[in-house]
Amino acid sequence: MPVIDSVSVEKRKFSPKKNFVKKSHIKSFKEYKKLYNESINNPEKFWSREAENLDWFKKWNKVYSWKKTKLETKWFDGGKINISYNCLDRHLKTRGNKTALIWESDKGRSKQFTYKQLHKVVCRFANVLKKHGMKKGDRIVFYMPMIPELAIGILACTRIGVIHSVVFGGFSSESLKDRIQDSRAKIVITSNASIRKGQAIPMKKNIDKVLSECKSLKKVIVVQRDKSLKTSMKKNRDVWLHEEINYSDINDFCKPAEMNSEDPAFILYTSGTTGKPKGVVHSTAGYLMYVYLTFKYVFDYREEDVYWCTADIGWITGHSYIVYGPLANGATSLMFEGVPTYPNPDRAWKIVEKYKVSVFYTAPTAIRALARFGDEWVNKCDLSNLRLLGSVGEPINPEAWLWYHKVVGKNKCPIVDTWWQTETGGIMITPLPGAMDLKPGSACFPFFGIKANILRENGKPTKKGEGGYIVIEQPWPSMLRTVYRNPKRFRKTYFSKFKGGIYFAGDGAKRDKDGYFWIMGRIDDVVNVSGHRFGTSEIESALVSFKGVAESAVVPFPHKIKGKALYAFVTLKKGLNESDELVAKLRTHVSKVIGPIAKPDKIQFTDALPKTRSGKIMRRILKAIAEGLDDVGNTTTLANPEIVEILKKERV
Repeated sequence: MPVIDSVSVEKRKFSPKKNFVKKSHIKSFKEYKKLYNESINNPEKFWSREAENLDWFKKWNKVYSWKKTKLETKWFDGGKINISYNCLDRHLKTRGNKTALIWESDKGRSKQFTYKQLHKVVCRFANVLKKHGMKKGDRIVFYMPMIPELAIGILACTRIGVIHSVVFGGFSSESLKDRIQDSRAKIVITSNASIRKGQAIPMKKNIDKVLSECKSLKKVIVVQRDKSLKTSMKKNRDVWLHEEINYSDINDFCKPAEMNSEDPAFILYTSGTTGKPKGVVHSTAGYLMYVYLTFKYVFDYREEDVYWCTADIGWITGHSYIVYGPLANGATSLMFEGVPTYPNPDRAWKIVEKYKVSVFYTAPTAIRALARFGDEWVNKCDLSNLRLLGSVGEPINPEAWLWYHKVVGKNKCPIVDTWWQTETGGIMITPLPGAMDLKPGSACFPFFGIKANILRENGKPTKKGEGGYIVIEQPWPSMLRTVYRNPKRFRKTYFSKFKGGIYFAGDGAKRDKDGYFWIMGRIDDVVNVSGHRFGTSEIESALVSFKGVAESAVVPFPHKIKGKALYAFVTLKKGLNESDELVAKLRTHVSKVIGPIAKPDKIQFTDALPKTRSGKIMRRILKAIAEGLDDVGNTTTLANPEIVEILKKERV
């Protein structure tokens, strides 16, 4: 078993308010179970009915097929469809003047695009790509900050059948090079700068040195994000996007390509624990169908909603729930370039107030960081339009959940705590907000079509309350189709742990007596202490449940007697001071919550933890620090690289 059930199951339940349920798409658990059972037992009927909500050039011949031995699934085979058309063209008659995309910049500047305006600029962008010889099946890499041109660009790619691969703008030039070389991209679209905390950070300058090593590359298209920044442009290779898109011979309309359902839509690279990043390939129709439906039901989408997902489009969350899912539903989607605590800790709440945001979707790390500044920053902003909150990226500890619910949601907003992965394409386990009682810290139940289970090492199902490996036992529309140019790695990574075509997610989980799923984090984050196995997220949750602790990260380090011991990095809220006495209190608290064996051997207080720009804690770096290493590896993706030296200097 990868995880011990050492934390008592959260017993508190929060039921949706009656007025929320009244307007919900799914109004009861009974209704959810009826639809869920149909989606598992008769997927052809369920998905065929739901697929009628998309616009098709040609209907499918077969809803789905699954060849276990080949690990090959096909969805809506024989159908022809276009993602860009479904996100834009089909809304023009009824929603043409509705705001499709809102962009809020780091410096407070903003832009808004109606569906008509977004359609026009996407068409022009697509025609620029065609002018430079791009055709169906070619690959383009995007390396950009969170600016409208990124969303516009990927929609332009799907319009003409070009496969896009977005590389997070915080990655190093070497990381970019690896992805260009693996995808054999012909074009890179980048920006001359990104803006962070009011400062311009050169982007193109940083990547010029590696572009010459990318033999497939023919063209670099550059967005002029900062006019004052001097930018080197290589003749016959580099062009400015604003010049290209404004040429008089660029047409306002671009005919959408009729794509086969199983044509690849995009590649998104995800880092593994070993080796080079994996190029996860997602299809056209199945992916679109799934993100359309999950957005509609999980966020209980209503026509008047203003929806804000705080993720970066460089990650799958941004693909699925900033661009494709919301726009396929005709929603108003907000994208934000900056940092939610800059220039002040109320930045996120001011944006919610400014645009009357009704649905807010963010990560637990962001929630904990914002909670650390206290309630007053939230309370001075008008959040009365909020009706639904969401969490994504990692398990949310109950204390952060409760703060989010009480302070941000004013005890009236359900929280959809969602579990899914780059590889799954869309949300897999989640509450449906009008249909389920919520338990703080639980992802609740599988979405339609997701046959989830928790298995022991021997492949047998676990008992209630027993930790194990979370798996998916039958295919779903948006599952990854392969690892680009590496089908062996696809098979080995996701289907070799258990036999019979069972997808292994790499996460630990458990189910309580009510059937609720509790995600325990990556199997890699399980630590063996004197023969006892713990998910580090369990201990982190125990630490954060101590009054005055804002955030924690727990990693293992070598111990002569125990084999592995626990090292905790702890960030305190204002008003609580570091002391040896506090260390003792925290260790005692963990002992009471989990057990004496789970007490951290070392606790280091810190004002901040090393995080990526998307807010993910870099536990790899913390593990190296805990082990006493001076070389902690690559830190170029960190939003706060300066914290590494501070942590090394002050380690216990």
